Amino acid sequence: MTAMQLRAELFREMNPLLDSESALEKMLAFVRTLVPAKKAKAEAGWADRFVGAWKDDRSAEEIIDDIRSARTANTIDVEL
Repeated sequence: MTAMQLRAELFREMNPLLDSESALEKMLAFVRTLVPAKKAKAEAGWADRFVGAWKDDRSAEEIIDDIRSARTANTIDVEL
């Protein structure tokens, strides 16, 4: 079954439930339980992609000095 066929089947099966507010609330609650788990899985180990990716001939002190010298003052006036 293709993704489009599965999507069509899902909508066909859900259609009778769309008239029931309590059924929609239950479906929404279920979907919300799935989203954080998937997001956490996607975020886990994201920094591993960058391990060893930085290549530079400068020393750590030179890099720190460059970063500090590139900083600018905040010029935005905020009224509270």
